[in-house]
Amino acid sequence: MSEDEFAAARRDMVETQIKQRGVTDPRVLEAMERVPRHRFVVAGHERHAHDDTALPLEAGQSISQPYIVAAMTEALEPKPSDRILEVGTGSGYQTAVLAEIVDKVYTIERIAVLSRTARQLLDDLGYTDIEYRVADGAQGWPEEAPFDGILVTAGAERLPERLLEQLSDGGCLVIPIGGRIDQDLYQIRRSGSRFEDRFITRCRFVPLVEEREGPAE
Repeated sequence: MSEDEFAAARRDMVETQIKQRGVTDPRVLEAMERVPRHRFVVAGHERHAHDDTALPLEAGQSISQPYIVAAMTEALEPKPSDRILEVGTGSGYQTAVLAEIVDKVYTIERIAVLSRTARQLLDDLGYTDIEYRVADGAQGWPEEAPFDGILVTAGAERLPERLLEQLSDGGCLVIPIGGRIDQDLYQIRRSGSRFEDRFITRCRFVPLVEEREGPAE
C-alpha cells in the first residue's frame, strides 16, 4: 500500500470505528488520523493495521484496537499543557497519539526490547517531547510526579496505589481493571483526597505485571 492509501485507511478508521462509537474530542480524532498506525505493527501486518481489532506484537504483547486507543485517550480529557504518564509503552502507538495532543509524555515499559524498538520508531517519526523508562510501571515515575493524567495499557487486578498517589488534583487515571482475560475500563478522577470512578467500556488487555526481580529483557 502507498502512503496515500494508508492515509485514506486512517480516515476511514476514524469515521467508521471511532466517531460512530461516540468519541467526539476533535484533538483525539485528529491525532488518530495523523499518526501512521501501520508503522507500529509487526512487519507483514501493515494491511491489517487499521482493522477493528488488536494485533500481536513481540514478547507476547499487543497493539490495542483503534477504538480502545481513542476511547482511553479521550477519557484522560487531555489538554495541550498536560504532562501524561503512560504505563506500558508497547509498540509506541498510544505514546504517539498522546504526544500529538499534550506537552510531555513519560512512558514506562517493563520489556526492554519493546521500549528500545518504540523509542527508535518514535524518534524516527520526529517525536521529541517523550521520556522513556524501562521499569515496573505499577510503581509509576515518582520523581516526575504529579501527572495531569495517567494511562495504563495493561489489565490490573486492582487499582495500583502508587499511581493514585502520583495523580494531580483534578487529574484522571484511565485503567482497565479485572481478570486476566477481560476487564472493565475506568476513568478515575482525583479531587483532593477523594477519587471518583466512571465506567467506560469492556476491554481486553494483557495483564499488568508488577516486577519482583527487575524489568524483562
